[in-house]
Amino acid sequence: MGAGYVGILSVELHFPEAASLKGKRKFVKSAKAQLQNRFGAAVAEVDHHELWQRSRLTMSCVAREEREVIRLLDEAERYLHGQEYELVRADRDVVTLE
Repeated sequence: MGAGYVGILSVELHFPEAASLKGKRKFVKSAKAQLQNRFGAAVAEVDHHELWQRSRLTMSCVAREEREVIRLLDEAERYLHGQEYELVRADRDVVTLE
């Protein structure tokens, strides 16, 4: 019996348009919702809570096959690159219990 694969993508985002924490929150909330809706991912803001223009998000997704998880991570990273904010850094990992 296969255990499946978990993909983890941690990204650092820069929001040059944000002039306050409230402004940043708008971008973070939108990014999280899009990652959840488009890729079925679980997403959390994990760092830079006190900074106006920075955020670190970590998302995870699960699939039966490794290539499917890699595809989801690739598409999520591509999506984030295409937004009005800057994707500064992206780190990823794929794990399985097998």
